[in-house]
Amino acid sequence: MKTPAILSFSCLLAASLFAADSGPKDEVKGAAKKLADKASYSWKSTTESANANAGGRGRPGPVEGKIEKDGFALLAITRGENTTEAVVKAGKGAIKTADGWKSLAEATEGDGGGGGQRNPARATARMLQTFRSPAVEAEDLAGKAKELKKADDVYSGDLTEEGVKELLTRGFRRPGGEAPSPADPKGSVKFWVKDGVVSKYEYKVQGTMSFNGNDMTIDRTTTVEIKDIGSTKVEVSEEAKKKAS
Repeated sequence: MKTPAILSFSCLLAASLFAADSGPKDEVKGAAKKLADKASYSWKSTTESANANAGGRGRPGPVEGKIEKDGFALLAITRGENTTEAVVKAGKGAIKTADGWKSLAEATEGDGGGGGQRNPARATARMLQTFRSPAVEAEDLAGKAKELKKADDVYSGDLTEEGVKELLTRGFRRPGGEAPSPADPKGSVKFWVKDGVVSKYEYKVQGTMSFNGNDMTIDRTTTVEIKDIGSTKVEVSEEAKKKAS
């Protein structure tokens, strides 16, 4: 009987073909999925802009977070001189305001009103409605890369034009409206992998967008560093959990 030998050869051939197809992009995606499977982890995200006048009062500061698998993400979000505490889980969340915890829906009520006054809590709540954990974002960024090349434990490459446009306009999209379309989009991404898990990633995006007839050049770099994998503890108050459910 030659059938078993033929089957064994076919399995070996399929395995070798699969290995050949598994390149750096697949390795990074796999490392991101392994991070998502960990019991917990912490992270710190920082954004730097090459534009001296970019940001103003709402200039993005660091975001520090903790997350448990299938549980809550607890975040401390800094914008300008203000730091806001928030929790997110499964597309829902809550934000701590001067009046106590509010759900994301409550914090964004009355959008477009307010007599033109700024509402930092509303802007932060809107941003959290599209929150992605670092593990999910890292896998998404790997998919947005044209290709990735590996050197030691670092993977790097250029982002696709469409990928850069999406990253540049994230946060500018509002229900029923369209975000401005960036011109001359360019971008790159890097991933650091340790023990088979994404431990850090960094992406840079550049482009020009028009606001009220004025062109603004965007050139920013976001770095996310991950730590305390498996040992992070996430403590969320009952009031926050209730508002986030």
